[in-house]
Amino acid sequence: MKNVDYSASPEELEGHFRKCGEINRVTIICDKYTGCPKGIAYIEFSTMEGKDKALAMNESLFNGRQLKIQDKRKNVPYHKR
Repeated sequence: MKNVDYSASPEELEGHFRKCGEINRVTIICDKYTGCPKGIAYIEFSTMEGKDKALAMNESLFNGRQLKIQDKRKNVPYHKR
């Protein structure tokens, strides 16, 4: 998800998405040089149903910011034609 409040903690994000289902992990992406959050986070749910419920929360408000929620991109091997 994008547009995450820079001061958000993993516990706060987990609380916001708890109603979607069981959460395995919350990861907040930080800049590798400064350690400052980049406004991006990943939430891993234990079921596909939890993920689908979270996707339905796209554009919900969290700490005054409208979250942009999307499914994580999956790497697909490149095949030459």
